[in-house]
Amino acid sequence: MRRWLPRGLWMGLLHGGVQVGTDAVAVHSPGASSSLRYIALGLVVVAGVLWGALDAWRRLEGPGMVWFFAALVAGPVAGVAGVVGKSLVVDQTGLESLGAALTGGAAFTALLVMASAGIGLALGNALPQPDGSRSR
Repeated sequence: MRRWLPRGLWMGLLHGGVQVGTDAVAVHSPGASSSLRYIALGLVVVAGVLWGALDAWRRLEGPGMVWFFAALVAGPVAGVAGVVGKSLVVDQTGLESLGAALTGGAAFTALLVMASAGIGLALGNALPQPDGSRSR
């Protein structure tokens, strides 16, 4: 299996789940949703930074391209997961919202994953290796 596929699928599912969770909270208790949305996005960013840093620290070959393709996979996966989750859990969202989720929503998710993983790659390259040497 290609290295970018599991990263893209898991990051897309995480962001789709975060979307569904924040929308469910917004429907059931509107006052709590404002700060929760930022915390939930922070969770996705932290996951991308940590996973990217781990990839750089382990000296994964071509980590920038791996995360580029992972971000391209994560966008549509998050869009579909968000629409399906919202239709099942929140408010019976229909197929009419799939177009927006696969265009603007997917682009936002891809940028979020790519930027957070890029920060993680930079941090992981700065960490010392177990043998005491620096990465790259």
